[in-house]
This record gives sequence, structure tokens and C-alpha cells, in this order.
Amino acid sequence: MFKFILKMMAIIGMAFLFALPSGFASEVKSISGAGATFPYPVYSKWAAAYNLETGVKFNYQSIGSGGGIKQIKAKTVDFGASDAPLKPGDLDKSGLLQFPMIMGGVVPVVNLKGVGPGDLKLSNALLADIYLGKIKKWNNSRIKADNPDLTLPSKSIMVVHRSDGSGTTWIFTNYLSKVSPEWKNKVGNEKAVAWPAGIGGKGNEGVASYVMRIKGSIGYVEYAYALQNHLSNVKLKNRDGGYVDPSSKTFQAAAANADWTHAKEFYMVLTNQPGKDSWPITGASFILMYKKQVEPNTAKAVLKFFDWAYHNGSKMAQNLDYIPMPANVVELVEKTWHNDIRDRQNRQIWK
Repeated sequence: MFKFILKMMAIIGMAFLFALPSGFASEVKSISGAGATFPYPVYSKWAAAYNLETGVKFNYQSIGSGGGIKQIKAKTVDFGASDAPLKPGDLDKSGLLQFPMIMGGVVPVVNLKGVGPGDLKLSNALLADIYLGKIKKWNNSRIKADNPDLTLPSKSIMVVHRSDGSGTTWIFTNYLSKVSPEWKNKVGNEKAVAWPAGIGGKGNEGVASYVMRIKGSIGYVEYAYALQNHLSNVKLKNRDGGYVDPSSKTFQAAAANADWTHAKEFYMVLTNQPGKDSWPITGASFILMYKKQVEPNTAKAVLKFFDWAYHNGSKMAQNLDYIPMPANVVELVEKTWHNDIRDRQNRQIWK
């Protein structure tokens, strides 16, 4: 009889647990994501601060946007991250939504003796022709014409690019496709392209490492990697004809006129924007999640983290020269969470 009562109590207890609303389920202590290396420095800062405040671990694999998209589609992570925004049709086909999390800049960097940050000026045409492999020496007459005060070596140019599928590459090649018809026709704008010249490094980390080691090299990295590795950035000619350095001011100038309200599914590209102070290779980084969530508590934990980052992470982002999303965009994003992210019973997860 006693065993029968214990058995009945266990059954009733299990039934009670299954009947509990999702808010009463066991607390989620760890969330996982994978993707873009572009935002990794700021995500790391946020993760450490959030863990101290809440005890929740934020595990993020910095494997490139292509890898992040593959992993979220394979449902091996709670969210994916990509610097290349997915088009609305692609999102709908996969049952995904995307939202912008942070903005920043992609920066050409060089390793040239005696050339410091901002010393070397390159026009958009010059940068494209260097990556097309058409300009092979640093003392090329076209580079010297733009830099009459610099003593440039006769050293060969070693082009460094990404070897993995990368949203940073997508932003970079989107810019080159806008400013160079030859680039657009021969190479194009993708997360991975058939590079006409150079060697490939994995992630922003790999490109930065190659540029640090190889004299005469040029690469492109997210700005935080240039700062952290003390790399010499190039001063770029923008759409309005001015030469500008990368900084929070010039990234913000490029992002200032972005019309997120009318960007369907938050599809927005910020390269080659107008404005005398605009950095021409500015981009946003996006989070990818499923609209229909099998694990609503985990999804809510992910959204809680990004909500916290929107409202508490701006200073940390700015210290790394990222641009936080404006308040009106955050409001639009969280409205999307409220309307579109649901559990299997079609109940709202974010209220």
C-alpha cells in the first residue's frame, strides 16, 4: 500500500510539473550562439557582465557568419549571428527572423614600416584594384599620387582576406561592388568569394594575425581587432570625396540616416553612405532566431540577454567603438519579438 501511495504521488507530481506555465519551469542557466566574428569583442564584454549580474552563461562561438547561419538552421544553437543580413524571402523560407544588435566598421589595415594609423590614404578605386591584384607594389604611381608625403617601399603588396564564410567579407565586398564595376562583375558580393589575389585567414583574428606577421600586407578587420592588435588603419576616401579615419564618430555618421522603420525584416546595408564624415565600410550585425520555438524558456532567456544588452550595454559597446542601436530601433525590434516569436501552442514568448 505504501509503495502504491508513493507511486501515485510521483505520478501526480510529474503531472503537476507538466501543467505548470512556462514561467515556472526550471531556470535557464546557459544560452548558446554562433556566428559572426565582427561583434565578438563586444559580445564577450556583455557576456562577462551579464554572467556576473544574473549567473547566466552566454556561450558564443566566433566562427564566421556562414557558420552561424548553418548552425542556427541545423538547430544546434539557440541563436545565430550574421553581419550579412538575410533577405526577407530567405528568412521566410527558413522560419527565421533577424534583428540588428550592434553597428560598427570594417577597416583596411596595413603593415608598412614607418606608416602609422591613418597615414596611408586610399581611394575606393585604389582599394578595389589592390584586392583585384592589379596593383602589386606599394610604390605604385597611383598610390604615391594619393600619398605625396609618404616614403613608400618598392615592396610587393600581400593581400590578406578571409578564408571562411564571413559577414565581414560580405560587408567589405558589398562596398567594393558599389564603388568598382570591375569588382562587381568579376568577383561580386558574397560571404565567400573567389579572391583574385592573396592569402586567407580564418576569422577577424586570423586576418589580424597575418597582417601583424607579414611585412607589406593589407587586410580588412572589424575595428576593435585593429585597435586591440595595434594595427595601422587606412584613411579611406568616402562617397562625398573626403578622406576619413574609422571612429565611432564616422561610423555614427554613416548610420545616421538609416531608415530602419521601412527596412523589411530589418534588411539594411550601410556601406558607401553619403555624408562628409561617413566611414564608407560601416555595417550592422544581426541575430537570427526561429519564430516558432520548441524551447520557449531558452528562447526567453536569449531575448532577456539581448534586451539587457540593448538597455545596459551601450557604454561597453562605445568603449570598443561600436555603435549601439538607437532607442527607436530597439523599440521596433522588441515589438517584433512580441509579435513574431511564439511557442508550439502559438503563445507569445516575449510580453
